[in-house]
Amino acid sequence: MTGNVTVTERAALRIGQILKSEPNGTMLRVSVEGGGCSGFQYKFDTERTKADDDIVIEKSGATVLIDPVSLNHMAGSEIDFVDDLIGSSFKINNPQATASCGCGTSFSL
Repeated sequence: MTGNVTVTERAALRIGQILKSEPNGTMLRVSVEGGGCSGFQYKFDTERTKADDDIVIEKSGATVLIDPVSLNHMAGSEIDFVDDLIGSSFKINNPQATASCGCGTSFSL
């Protein structure tokens, strides 16, 4: 079960590019932490170990880990990668968010 969190093809390809420069078996962990200007913020880390209760999303050679607590805040979300005039970054489109900051990395529920 992925809690209906999806990863776009663009994001999967970018994650795969990032992980190629890491040791074999490295995965991307996406988590939600308290803080940021809107109450919660997303955190992206590379990691080589998976917890027993992690949700694993695999797509196009990319592996994404999400812990169950973060999954509660991200259910229904889409992880995307955008590359536009102001820069490139991962973007999480979260239907549960009631507000977000201008930079798009923090949100409130």
